[in-house]
Amino acid sequence: MATDGREGKKANVDPRLLELLACPLTKGPLTWDPERGELISRVARLAYPVRDGIPIMLPSEARAIPFEEGLPPPRLSGPS
Repeated sequence: MATDGREGKKANVDPRLLELLACPLTKGPLTWDPERGELISRVARLAYPVRDGIPIMLPSEARAIPFEEGLPPPRLSGPS
């Protein structure tokens, strides 16, 4: 379960916001990974954290996704 690191709350992203966001490096779409609470840029292989429901869209804050880890399956809509 992905948490925001404070009170153990599960991170969430508003589905409408997800439709508007793009990877700041590739300008491509992002997908939501509910297990880790991250926004995934499949092209850049970066995972942007979501803290307190706010996406942190800074490449310096993003986690690189190693090829060995693979990518989560695409999810076009936000969290349910």
